Amino acid sequence: MYSLNVPPPSAVTRLASDLARDVPRARARQRGEHTLVCKRLGDGDGARLAARAREALSGVVPFELRVSGIDLFETPSSGPGPVIYLDVESPGLQRLHERLCAAFDPVAGIEADGYTPHVTIARGGELTSARRLARREIDPIRWTADRLSVWDSHRSVPVREFSLPL
Repeated sequence: MYSLNVPPPSAVTRLASDLARDVPRARARQRGEHTLVCKRLGDGDGARLAARAREALSGVVPFELRVSGIDLFETPSSGPGPVIYLDVESPGLQRLHERLCAAFDPVAGIEADGYTPHVTIARGGELTSARRLARREIDPIRWTADRLSVWDSHRSVPVREFSLPL
């Protein structure tokens, strides 16, 4: 599966790594695995999907984002739960997601109206620990997305990067 992602800044990835220590038995994201999915592009030829994404990104300018808190998916749509994550607020990201849903079919249940922008902290582990962490308050982290990357989830590597504005 390929996706178009917003690379999170080091302050966000560091926070996610630090918080993961408080969710015993959960699988934490490793260094370089933290992503913020803007839109899943599908399976197939990565180069072709990246070219389609670039066309859909025409005119997109940098946009602001804010990590605002911690939350969880108790029963995620796929894979083991719970999934504990950093909640991301961004009207610009929401608009971009909607735009990309017009160019690439939305994944049922997790995109379009079901889209929740987030950076995963950890997956699995004890639900009580995840709930306790989700109640913790954090200092917000703000940043500007000035680049996007096409991510290959099978190999956990970026295959193409776009600088904004396009």
